[in-house]
Formats: sequence, C-alpha cells, structure tokens
Amino acid sequence: MHELPVAVIGAGPQGLAAAAHLLERGLQPLVLEAGNGPGAAVSQWGHVRLFSAWPELLDPASVRLLERTGWAAPERGYPTGQQWIESYLAPLAAALGEHVRYGSRVVGLSRRGRDRLVDADRAQQPFTVLVRSSDGTEERLLARAVIDASGTWGSPNPVGADGLPALGEHAAAAAISYGIADRADVARHAGKHTVVVGAGHSAFNSILELEQIAARNPGTRITWAIRRPLSAGTFGGGAADELPQRGALGSMTQRAVRSGAVQVIAGFRTEQVLGQDGQTVLVAEDGRQVAADAVVASTGFRPDLSFLSEMRLDLDPTLQAPRRLASEIDPNVHSCGTVRATGAADLAQPEPDLYLVGMKSYGRAPTFLALTGYEQVRSVVAALAGDHEAAGRVELELPDTGVCGGSGVYDSPDGEAGGGCCAPAPVRLELSTPL
Repeated sequence: MHELPVAVIGAGPQGLAAAAHLLERGLQPLVLEAGNGPGAAVSQWGHVRLFSAWPELLDPASVRLLERTGWAAPERGYPTGQQWIESYLAPLAAALGEHVRYGSRVVGLSRRGRDRLVDADRAQQPFTVLVRSSDGTEERLLARAVIDASGTWGSPNPVGADGLPALGEHAAAAAISYGIADRADVARHAGKHTVVVGAGHSAFNSILELEQIAARNPGTRITWAIRRPLSAGTFGGGAADELPQRGALGSMTQRAVRSGAVQVIAGFRTEQVLGQDGQTVLVAEDGRQVAADAVVASTGFRPDLSFLSEMRLDLDPTLQAPRRLASEIDPNVHSCGTVRATGAADLAQPEPDLYLVGMKSYGRAPTFLALTGYEQVRSVVAALAGDHEAAGRVELELPDTGVCGGSGVYDSPDGEAGGGCCAPAPVRLELSTPL
C-alpha cells in the first residue's frame, strides 16, 4: 500500500496544491485530469476577474515548489481566471511534471476485489481507480488513498427551479448557456434581450459582463430572473465584506439594477422553456412568462457523485457535502459572518483515506474560497502522512462575508429572517420590473 501513489482527481487549484503537499511530505501523487491542461474548469471562466487578490490565490507548499524553479510570485492585483492559469497553475503543473496526467477522466472508484457491500479486510485493500482516456480507452490504477478535487463546474444546476431541468430545457439547449456570460460574446447578446437566471456571484458577474456589451451596443436588454424576493441582502455584504472586490460585485450589480440598465423579475421560478417566434420563453410556476433571445443560467453547481457509487460516503442529505462540514455552510441556516476553516477531520469519510476537498467539499453550497481549499489539502495530506498534530491544527482564518440576518423565509415578501443569526433582516427594495 505505501508504495502506491495517492490519486488526486482534478488538476485545478486544489488538486495541484494537494500534489505539491504530497511531494513535500515524501508521498507520491498521481493527478488525474479529464481536461487537456491544468485548470481546465478555470479556463472556461477565464474572462472573469477573481475577487481574491494574488496572495490569497497561492498555496504555500506550491509556492515553495515553484520558487525552486526560479518562479516569482505575483504580489498585487486581482487576476482573471486565465491569468491565474498562466502565471500560477500552468507553471505549478509543469513543476509537478510526470505526476500529472491529462485526458484522464475518473469514471469509477472502488476497493480492489471489494464492492460497496463487502466489509472483510476492506480498509487493507488499495483503491481501484477506473480511468477513461480521451481516446476512449480504459485502465485500472491502484492507489493507497484518494483526494477528490474534481470540483463542481462540470455539473451546473438547471434552469428549472425545482432542481430538475425545466420542461423543454434540453430542447432549448442552443439558446441557454450555463455559468457566466462573457463580454466577448458580442454576437450572442448585442442588440438582443438576454435573461440571466440565478443569484449570487456568478449571476453578478454575468450581469456586469452583459452590461459592458449593452454600453456599446444600443438596443441590448438585460433581465435578471431571481427566485426569491428582491432585498438588500440579494446583493451580498457590500462594504461590510472583508473581501472588498467580492462586496463590490454585489454593489455594482445593485447600481445596475437601480439605474434601470437591468430589469428584475423577482419570485420567478422557471417551470417550462418554450420556443416561440424565434425566441426562448421562460414560463414560471405562477404562469408569468419572459421571452429572450438568449438565456444565461448562473444557477450554481452540484457535485458529480456518479463515479463514487461504490464508495461509502457520509454526506449531508441537503447539501451533498461531508456531514461534519454541512452545518457550517448551509445557506438555509447560516448566512452571517464567516465559517471556520475545515480540515481532515471534517472531510474524512467512512471509506478510509478518501477525502472530498475543494469546491466539491461544499456540495451545493456557494461561495468557496481558494484559501479554504488550500487549508483543506494541507490538513488532509498531513493526515495521510501520519502527522495528526499538523492535520488537526487550523492555520487559516477566513474573511467575513458581511452578510447577516439569516437566509430568510423563502416566500416572505419582505425577506424576514427565519431563525437568522445576528442582525435584522434586509429591507425590501422597490424597483420597476418588466412584468
């Protein structure tokens, strides 16, 4: 077992950091990445500027590895996703060399000779990792431990408000993009009507990207469809956020709404998607409709658990996150201040030596910071190396979000808190809407 590598799923920021920590501890990593290069998911939102500054985007063990190659750390500024790849993730992957394999998608995970039902001698058997290469060939690899840092970007939530694809959503796929709009996509949005579905930082970024297109192309219209009532809390913590650029995203979105550049439809829960007169029509549960030339679904993401079906997992039934972590990040009950840093003890599963880290460890919860993931992998690798004192030590204090008052009653028109945590609920904003 100890001669086998630790399999790391995903060559994103947390996966590469895990490999750097493993090497530093004298353990052999094997990073398996489905994409063709490091940060493959990050590259899909490479146009977006992060709200974390450079020092908050660098893992200490990775920096130590890179500095031995003559690399110098960026010191100031807020990079885009593409700059993060070019100036940090790609050099880190190059420094890791043969420990990283691309075009290698993990499609199954089990124990050698043991399916999910078998107890006997289970923990003493290595993991079997079923890998499918980009050319379609498959192979089985053995690993002493597995760190799943595969993220959630590849599993976006649908437009449908109940978590299922809305009726007609698949048929309308050509008109719907998932994730974050791009100001460079002028042909798709200029002079047309785009509806952004969803709330949170992805939606803020989409709105601000589209606003840039609208400023240069008359006739461009932006509508924002959100499921809950509109309130001050809709726009995040603003100036109270300890990450200023994160707070600024919400503040700029609020200004765009107040200026009339963005029209809002609140309490809109999509049930059906129709094609009508060359447009895509979103139909809400209450019968309201909005027609668009394009739809941007900034509705969040969910973890892909399909390849873990033979693993014994203890996940929160709501968030699909490790159970010990869920109460800290559940947006239904926790929306004020910050959450504590988490480590190996919080992420451990009933399957020994299997850890879900990074964005995947948050399940369906939003607002994950790179700093959180770096602390997670530091602790997890320390545990795998047998350094339980270091694994149990907390070396990170996360910044306050500036959001307070609980998640609010779901259908309350005034955002009244339902078991909120500290301050009075945000006040309702009265704004004009297109319906």
